[in-house]
Amino acid sequence: MKPIFFILVSSLLLLSCGNDKNIPDVSAIAIQTDVQRFDKDFFSIDTNRLESSLQQLQQKYPTFLNDFLYNIIAVPPQPDSALVKVKQFVHDYMPIYDSAQQQFASFDKTAASIKKGLQFTKYYFPDYKLPAHIVTFVGPVEGYANVLTSTGLAVGLQLYLGKNFSVYQNEYIQEVYPAYQSRRFEPDYIAVNCIKNIIDDIYPATHADMPLAYQMVEAGKRLYLLDKLLPELPDSLKTGYTQLQLEGCYDNEGMIWNYFLQNNLLYATDAALTRDYMNDAPKTEMLGPGSPGFIGQFTGWQMVRKWMEIKPATSLQQLIQTPAKQILEEAKYKPK
Repeated sequence: MKPIFFILVSSLLLLSCGNDKNIPDVSAIAIQTDVQRFDKDFFSIDTNRLESSLQQLQQKYPTFLNDFLYNIIAVPPQPDSALVKVKQFVHDYMPIYDSAQQQFASFDKTAASIKKGLQFTKYYFPDYKLPAHIVTFVGPVEGYANVLTSTGLAVGLQLYLGKNFSVYQNEYIQEVYPAYQSRRFEPDYIAVNCIKNIIDDIYPATHADMPLAYQMVEAGKRLYLLDKLLPELPDSLKTGYTQLQLEGCYDNEGMIWNYFLQNNLLYATDAALTRDYMNDAPKTEMLGPGSPGFIGQFTGWQMVRKWMEIKPATSLQQLIQTPAKQILEEAKYKPK
């Protein structure tokens, strides 16, 4: 395969890409989703009266407490062992909880952004049942950041304490979350990741064994949906790219597409090959040091945008039901 040199420069082109959005007014759409600060209630329990404290917590969070104990912090099923694990977790994670309280003394701004996304979700998918709650928690740093449970959208604040948070610099944590991932551990990513959970629920991903071009279209559909459900947030947050990486993608859009064509990659199905373009990574090795990982979602996004431009009456529900093969063929994507 012949690599290309991916040059990143500040570009005025980005000003005309993706910002010409016809954003519907969703302000009149009522959202009943509330915010529950489970993190505050959990770390306020009396560890000297742990069993009765957990029983009180169970009354307030009849479903989520079990999710938290058994799925998030993985307490053992034996009651005595579970109490020991809970007490140890409270002790070990109190400093991280304290940091979370400094960062999220108020969750109002973040909640408003999530709820705005839910309003757009209801606008485009009126039959979708929105989550009843947004539940904040503090869990293991190497664990969940966002989970859609039967209770609602659960947000692990321990993974949104800022890219420079000292715990993320720990050698073990850096092995779990390399720098290209931990740089996204910022509060601004909470709404993005919550709405990604919603999209996964509406349209579960089932395309890993498709040819690369179809995988790219499927990833492009999801990014197109995310853009519609969070139209006012920066595209860098939605893609997970840095701003320079995103600008570089637009500046080199034609070169990226030609790379796939010249190396006969569009219909490749070998997972060892396609993962280089469809997985999160610090860069796409073949495209140069300035490129982002998961470059396939960008190319797929542009294909979906092109197809939607020629079929403007298509609903988002119709989009996700349209086969990737059809979108690829009808979009006639040929960037310069």
